[in-house]
Amino acid sequence: MKRRTQGSSRGAPRSVHKEAGRSGRFSSGIASCITASASGLLRGACIRSDCPCSNDVDAADCCSGPNSFTSCIFQVVVAVYRELHLTSNDAYAMHPIQFSPEEISILRVHGVVLFADRVIFDAQPPMSAQQLAAVQALCMGPLPEGLVALWMQTAGGRLDYDLEVPMSGNHENVSWTELFWNGSNGYRDLQGWIAHEQELAEESAIAAGASWNGKLAYLPFGGFQYLDRVYTVVEPGPAHGQITAWKQGLPSAWRHRLHEDGLAAVAADLNGAFAALRLDEDPLAPASEFFSGQTLLQYLNNRHRKHGLRSDLMDKVVAFYRRAIVDWRMPLADGSLCLHPVLARAAVQHAIASDDAMLVVELSASGLNFEEPQSGSALATDVAIGQGAFAAAAALVRAGAPVASDALLNINRKIPPELTRALLANGAAPSVAAIVKCAACGAHASAHLIAAACDSAGVEVLPIFATERDDMLAELESKLMKVRNGLLWHYLGPEGIAERIDQLQTFRL
Repeated sequence: MKRRTQGSSRGAPRSVHKEAGRSGRFSSGIASCITASASGLLRGACIRSDCPCSNDVDAADCCSGPNSFTSCIFQVVVAVYRELHLTSNDAYAMHPIQFSPEEISILRVHGVVLFADRVIFDAQPPMSAQQLAAVQALCMGPLPEGLVALWMQTAGGRLDYDLEVPMSGNHENVSWTELFWNGSNGYRDLQGWIAHEQELAEESAIAAGASWNGKLAYLPFGGFQYLDRVYTVVEPGPAHGQITAWKQGLPSAWRHRLHEDGLAAVAADLNGAFAALRLDEDPLAPASEFFSGQTLLQYLNNRHRKHGLRSDLMDKVVAFYRRAIVDWRMPLADGSLCLHPVLARAAVQHAIASDDAMLVVELSASGLNFEEPQSGSALATDVAIGQGAFAAAAALVRAGAPVASDALLNINRKIPPELTRALLANGAAPSVAAIVKCAACGAHASAHLIAAACDSAGVEVLPIFATERDDMLAELESKLMKVRNGLLWHYLGPEGIAERIDQLQTFRL
């Protein structure tokens, strides 16, 4: 399998070994690694917080968006599934869900495995004793019991859940979409990732002036492409079996994301890590355009239509899957939501995704102050502005939610002047870059408000604006040509890019 090197355009994923080597604590195991690496982490996204876009051009030139073919297919699948199956799933949700041995066998044929109360799909056959022994031979200590139990059910597969871990003050989303297996068509297969870790472990040991015995202290077994990886500790000691997430840092253009590689503990063992997998939204009634569950629903629908998976068994799997939905409504009703930060963030995200100002009012009345980062380092107001949830954003400002000084740089849609005025009055700093963003989005009234605030602050707007506008025009025109020639996908589509070019060209200060 082709492997990227450090000199490639995207850079080879460095891994926990590199993090450990840089910290000078390679010999101390991953627990020290995590502590030493707390200052550098990762993950960014374009239009969606969990998007694993690998486009090299721009954070907004994403592989997924409202006009993409994949997105359209997902929306159709979800809509059809809800129409046909929502009632029966609600009936299932009222009772404990158990599967008979026959049902488990049928699901196995269709590539569905239930493990640690979660759903694995595209599941591979169990790992053989010989394969287990081969992996064991590469580890410093014994394979953790949880991982062995998993591999005895399936050698790998796919997951479709939300996972959030705290990293260096941020709340970072981890894309744990694959359980690596040998022969997969992912960025690397299991053996490829193991070989990659061996190479990096040896490099790290040499850099630290130490010898390497050829054994791994932590074993990669899941993640997404080269961006996110999940490890288990296989070094003897108190951290043995711990599950750790690694994320590759993103370029500085990705705002509100960490820009250095990073590590964070997920759970003490594999069962705990699976328990941390959750659904922030109901996949059958999502508020967001992109949500966990899309891929699984598409997979099940395909197995039903093309391979004969019974609809009643498909319903049962979806009902079982939906048990991972986080319930923030009950704590909101009983007044305890502010005691549950994870649930509180899910509630705030729902308010933003649905642009629900009244829910923001309810959340504020329950005691939430919206001061913690909502996604990455972005505050709730940043996220709402960036997603065009302007009613929710205005409600957040009225509720006293903090407004970052660079909040106006999140603008990506036609922001109402009333909200712009409120943001400026509550801590948002005016900038020429924000004027250009507003102009491109057709928010000309807001652009003039920001320009006036810049003038009051003594900024010489006109010459700076001309330069920054011309730079953005050149960038948009280049993208438009690539999109029209089929060389680039952009979430705005050619019409949207052309409209922004026209808005910039016609705007006058």
